[in-house]
Amino acid sequence: MLVKEAGVMISVRLLVFCLLGFAMALATGCAGKTGKAQPPGLSDARPVTNQTPADEPIDPFAEPYGDADDEYDPWEPVNANIFAFNLKVDRYVLKPVAKGYDYILPDVVQVGVSNIFSNLRFAPRFLNNVFQGKLKGAGIEVGRFLINSTVGLAGFFDLATKINLVTPEEDFGQTLGFYGVKPGPYLVLPLLQPFTVRDFVGYVGDVFLNPINWLVVPIIEVDDVPSVIEHKNRMTTSIIQLGARVGEIVNERSRNLQKYQGVEEATLDLYTAVRNAYLQKRAQAVRE
Repeated sequence: MLVKEAGVMISVRLLVFCLLGFAMALATGCAGKTGKAQPPGLSDARPVTNQTPADEPIDPFAEPYGDADDEYDPWEPVNANIFAFNLKVDRYVLKPVAKGYDYILPDVVQVGVSNIFSNLRFAPRFLNNVFQGKLKGAGIEVGRFLINSTVGLAGFFDLATKINLVTPEEDFGQTLGFYGVKPGPYLVLPLLQPFTVRDFVGYVGDVFLNPINWLVVPIIEVDDVPSVIEHKNRMTTSIIQLGARVGEIVNERSRNLQKYQGVEEATLDLYTAVRNAYLQKRAQAVRE
């Protein structure tokens, strides 16, 4: 039997891993502390170095691109309450920790840590380029990974961007959109970034597409598939996965303290601003 038991492929640890993915919801982007402010929840905790010069500025109060399905928010009352909860978690827990982290570590180290986490997500980006038939993008991702993993010291230095080896990032939510899957309702979950239903399915799909979660620190366990940390060492796996996730969360929030503060102070209807900007960004990403 290929799978150990029903439900083992999405274990409790996988669910916890997803719930702790709120780095992307509470961090406002990875461009550093002097870039343009973005509403919270827009970033997927990836460096902006993979963006193209054609990227357009986001107007958080403009109507989203596309048809009516692209701005469908039937769960707004519940979404708004969860959004408010996430803001309180950020204000009273994450932000104070991030301030201490920022005081201790210089910017160059924080950027390097962000680059390492981005480098570790090479496989999902590469595979989603392949799934969409973007062979040039897939090739660029391979080149970026090889250069940054070797000369760039495991990705700490993003040398690939220095030589203009960049391509738009692709994820499984974009792949589903590429094949015509509608976004579905807008969705806000506790301690997670904003989603549409399609993008949440894609978010979980990208967890499965990352071989680290199978072969190195397994949160997905299948018979006869070996891993660096054996499946039986579940406590070790959980500590490493959760520790890495928390570290990424704090690092990204620290890098965006000023941005987040500015947007929160300047925006009256933050929920609407985040929702519209997110939907615009995702619609644009699918079109590209």
